[in-house]
Amino acid sequence: MTTIEEPMAVASRLTDDLAEWLPGQRWFAAKGRGIESVTPVSATLLYAVHDGNDPARLDHLLVEVRYTDSSPADYYQILVGYRRHLPERLEHVRIGEPRVHDDWRVAYDGLWDDELAVALLRLIASGERRGDLHFTPEHGAQIATDLPSRVIDAEQSNSSVVFDEVSILKLFRRIVPGVNPDVELARALHRVGCEHVPPLLGSVTGLLGSEPASYAMLTEYAENAADGWSMASASVRDLMAEEDLRADEVGGDFAAESHRLGEAVATVHADLARALGTGVMGPDGLATLAAQMETRLASAIHAVPDLEMYEERLLDAYAALANSTEPIPIQRIHGDLHLGQVLRTPYRWLLIDFEGEPIKPLAERVKMESPLRDIAGMLRSYDYAATHLLLAEEREAPVGVPEDHDAQLRYRTEEWINRNRDAFCTGYAQVSGSDPRSNGVVLRAYELDKAVYETVYETRNRPAWLSIPLSSIERLTAQ
Repeated sequence: MTTIEEPMAVASRLTDDLAEWLPGQRWFAAKGRGIESVTPVSATLLYAVHDGNDPARLDHLLVEVRYTDSSPADYYQILVGYRRHLPERLEHVRIGEPRVHDDWRVAYDGLWDDELAVALLRLIASGERRGDLHFTPEHGAQIATDLPSRVIDAEQSNSSVVFDEVSILKLFRRIVPGVNPDVELARALHRVGCEHVPPLLGSVTGLLGSEPASYAMLTEYAENAADGWSMASASVRDLMAEEDLRADEVGGDFAAESHRLGEAVATVHADLARALGTGVMGPDGLATLAAQMETRLASAIHAVPDLEMYEERLLDAYAALANSTEPIPIQRIHGDLHLGQVLRTPYRWLLIDFEGEPIKPLAERVKMESPLRDIAGMLRSYDYAATHLLLAEEREAPVGVPEDHDAQLRYRTEEWINRNRDAFCTGYAQVSGSDPRSNGVVLRAYELDKAVYETVYETRNRPAWLSIPLSSIERLTAQ
């Protein structure tokens, strides 16, 4: 009979391999920073079979990553699979060869292994406990197991596994103390019967040091759904393909969907308020918010010199916010809402990914804020959906295209943006009873703050897109 070696002993032989492997993962948040050390904090055996011709094992590993620049350490979880021989289909997730023994020689990312992914699903369905890890089904949840799995290979900060279009397991890669807002808000919204979020089926929790932490969540999978970004982009492409039609005349007009999306967001905001309560931000809070925006602007100007020409106008917009005397309602919100965070099913719009902006500390992501911040994020997303395609069209235009063609294209693109922004706000107002456009000072400040952040992001990651937020700042500060 094979002796199962202690997971921590195995993990200690894998640290050098992990230090080389981690920077290549999409979800590793410290790309470009030198890794000083990778140290196992905890290691837990989740599954092992050593019978037959293809033995397999799955360990849960939490590692501390320290950096050469002396910045604070990060903690990441890795589901490490082990096999005697790694199939070719899993070679791309190979980590190393700690050679536990002849049965388990090769280590790899176990999420990509159907057998091991299903083992995780069974642990949640049965409510198992492994060491400090709690696999917990939601009350009354029916969790189907023994389903084929596939990894969604497009996420930036987490990893998700879809089980036969029935359920989806999201693994939070970077672990911080506290309950992840994605789990917290999904549970709260499910409790009040919200129809615009996928139902929560289960979760995985554990410890980070002595504090509780969220490790994963399982929700229903939105079958036959399209994301809002793809739908909006398709609408803009239809518009650009028609030489003489206006935004409301093309077959792919998106305004009706934007209206329904506004209704859905308003419903979710109302359900969050009902589930988790509300508050009020008075003049002092608004002044503090404005001061935070000013601080972010000062930092952004150092990174993006092109912002300097807008500094005075931006500060005027923030000053208007600081001078506001009318209190505004605050509550828990989505925190990172845009067209990529919504799904259109055959029946309704769904909001997903309530984690907030992962780069922000958890304490900031769980604060009550104005729902106008979510609305501003969606309005910025309409600008991006249209303008990034306009930039591509202008770059690829053949030599000799008349100037008035480009001008007409820009006009119709702006028309599409304004039409869909208005449709979204109108839909929101019809459900909430409050039109976001009626509080223009606050909404504009949130939009500008988001656009300032975008200039820094584009400068560092997509310089060709820098003109998108800059042109938005030009338009918004000219009002």
